[in-house]
Amino acid sequence: MKMIFIMASYATVYLMYVKFKATYDHNHDTFRIEFLLIPSLVMALLINHEFSVMEVLWTFSIYLESVAILPQLFLVSKTGEAESITSHYLFALGSYRALYLLNWVYRYVVEDHYELIAIISGVVQTVLYCDFFYLYITKVLKGKKLQLPA
Repeated sequence: MKMIFIMASYATVYLMYVKFKATYDHNHDTFRIEFLLIPSLVMALLINHEFSVMEVLWTFSIYLESVAILPQLFLVSKTGEAESITSHYLFALGSYRALYLLNWVYRYVVEDHYELIAIISGVVQTVLYCDFFYLYITKVLKGKKLQLPA
């Protein structure tokens, strides 16, 4: 499963930077990524289970993953609309993360195990998707283009 995930990630990067490079919108992509990287790094250094390189890197990745969708949501809000393929992709990403919530409940009930950093970060990420989920369900699933209300 890990190999499939890594190959799918490389394929996604290839498609973004090679095949669909011409669709990149330089004018609207103004989100400053350091607003995500720096707070995630600071939080990983301050709030972790143990202060070791691997633990801090893992915690940084969890914190960053929870807010990594913000640039895309910012772009959608700035342009006021999203292409159908972008809407479906964002919905798939959000659904994947929301399903993690079920995984955490299952692991807690069956294994009596929980990972507080991952749970809080996952809840933050799912909350960030809520508005998009509402628009996706009320518009895209009805065959309309995803456009934000004026």
